[in-house]
Amino acid sequence: MLGSASSPRPRTTNFELWSWLFMRVSGALLLILLLIHLAIMHVTQPIENVNFAFVAARWASPLWRWYDLVLLGLGWVHGLNGVRVVMDDWIHSPGWRLTLTALLWLIGFILLVIGAQVIFSFQAPAGAG
Repeated sequence: MLGSASSPRPRTTNFELWSWLFMRVSGALLLILLLIHLAIMHVTQPIENVNFAFVAARWASPLWRWYDLVLLGLGWVHGLNGVRVVMDDWIHSPGWRLTLTALLWLIGFILLVIGAQVIFSFQAPAGAG
């Protein structure tokens, strides 16, 4: 019988609940952002037009830089959270799980900062385009 005293509900933390919700929302947003990205980069443009000059012209607008940063950040955090869930399933030692999860997020944060730095510090050479 549901809700009876003999079958207690499993205890979940608020972090896991928010993590679960984040995965659903970020997955839906990523799908939309990815479809837009694919349409712009692979459908509306012939493949020979997608080159350094195309990206430089696109990144001349702050809107496209922010768009790419959101796509990068959302995709990266969504993927890292998925790896964290897999590690929770497969790594049974709490010490190793904590160590590897911390290392995962540290490396992920460093790579996200590097990606953001590339997006926002990019300047096309004077002769490009």
